[in-house]
Amino acid sequence: MFSAKSVFQEILDNDETFRLFCSVAASGEAQGGWENGRIAALVPESLRDLAPKIARHGADEDKHGRIFNALLSKRDLEPMEVPRAADYTMLLEARGIGLAHDKLRRDEPLTEHDIVIYLAHSRVTEQRASAQMVMLRRCFGDHPDLGRAVHMIAEDEDNHLAYCHEELLRLAAAGYGRTIQRVLRESALVEMEVYRDVSLAVMAHMGRVLGWPKPKSALFAAGIHALHGYERLGGWRRMVSLRMPERRNALGGPAQSASGASEAAEFV
Repeated sequence: MFSAKSVFQEILDNDETFRLFCSVAASGEAQGGWENGRIAALVPESLRDLAPKIARHGADEDKHGRIFNALLSKRDLEPMEVPRAADYTMLLEARGIGLAHDKLRRDEPLTEHDIVIYLAHSRVTEQRASAQMVMLRRCFGDHPDLGRAVHMIAEDEDNHLAYCHEELLRLAAAGYGRTIQRVLRESALVEMEVYRDVSLAVMAHMGRVLGWPKPKSALFAAGIHALHGYERLGGWRRMVSLRMPERRNALGGPAQSASGASEAAEFV
């Protein structure tokens, strides 16, 4: 019987699959860093108190991207171009989830409604990220090379999720409750489909490189489809519920410079 740890160990032990794993992760984190940086710069005056938190969120994501690239460098590997079918963030944008990049490239202030959309989308994607890091921390929290990176990123993702809950609840109390629930549900339903498709694409690539027999690949594909079925039947509700987090003001500290001395250097 295959376990999540044994599958990830196969991926980590092979240079080509490890390269894809880290490249996909680094690309998504870097994209998130850019998006949050632009949003922080364009926050409307009425919500300027959010700008430092959004900037901190972006700096964290950028740091995560550097960490994954540093893990590649440690094995003398170069990042690879992420196949479009495996590009989670770009596929979400193509499906209309989050704020369009053409809007973020303009130097025009965003609206409060835009910030609601951004936070609702982030609440959904950060739920996914947090769940993935729980699994990685369980499998590799004590790994000599990955353990420190996994714990650091997991801590940040938990902070990001707490921040989304708290700020969305604050905006709901200010009158955006119905909009928030609508956007959360729309985002969750699309994210589940994109996550399924990306997971299938990534696992198919991994299987080809690792030479998995057809029954093994079929079993993994069935598991991905089963997860999607569970989420469609009701599991999506965990992505749209809101509760006041135990970690209050989780991103209230200063943003870390994306170009300053990097924790990522510690992983090289």
